[in-house]
Amino acid sequence: MPAVETLARVAPTPIGRKGVISAVLIMTSWAGLLAFLLGFYQPDWHSPVPYLLVLLQTHLYTGLYITAHDAMHGVVSPNKRLNNAIGTVCALLFAYNWFPRQLPKHHDHHRHVGTPDDPDFHPEDHPGFLPWLARFAWNYVTWWQVLLMAATYNVLKIWFPQANVIAFWMVPAVLATLQLFFFGTYLPHRGEHEADNKHKSRSQLRHHVWAFVSCYFFGYHYEHHDQPYLPWWRLWRTK
Repeated sequence: MPAVETLARVAPTPIGRKGVISAVLIMTSWAGLLAFLLGFYQPDWHSPVPYLLVLLQTHLYTGLYITAHDAMHGVVSPNKRLNNAIGTVCALLFAYNWFPRQLPKHHDHHRHVGTPDDPDFHPEDHPGFLPWLARFAWNYVTWWQVLLMAATYNVLKIWFPQANVIAFWMVPAVLATLQLFFFGTYLPHRGEHEADNKHKSRSQLRHHVWAFVSCYFFGYHYEHHDQPYLPWWRLWRTK
């Protein structure tokens, strides 16, 4: 795909199999934990444990989309077919996002960041969080995603406890969406930027543990726009 080739320039050191290994670890961890939480776990809602498990599953959900995002830049695997296949699977697992539809939109974001042609941008000078989130969802969420999520929910609750399906499948998907938007779009791109800030992006303060926990280092957002050929697990080195 030309869009991938344009922005996924040659990385300074070979990615090799590390991107694929990272993707497989995230996917299997997400699937394995979800299977356990739906099929075997009996939560005690008076204990903090199930709420911590919700946050852990949310983090793994976020990792799915971060992997799909890396695939949009061609940095999961040097094999283009494998790279795009992993990106497609990870995007589908994250609330049925469709990788081929989101790929051009994301590259438009990089090419036209902070302009009306940027699908992630809110045209108002100082938009609030909720109006920007609503516009972001309007640009990216489709009706067939909502219908597929609803159908999947109704199938899952036949086989698994309804409370578990809601708490460990639905809620983490919503929280991960908010997490990705807040740390990956709203905080980096809101407000005014210096005239010489060519990427119209800002980065959070250097704190690698928090940067990983909050959004797989994508709080280092200027660095991502400046070096989009870096996978998430190398992004911290640029800070």
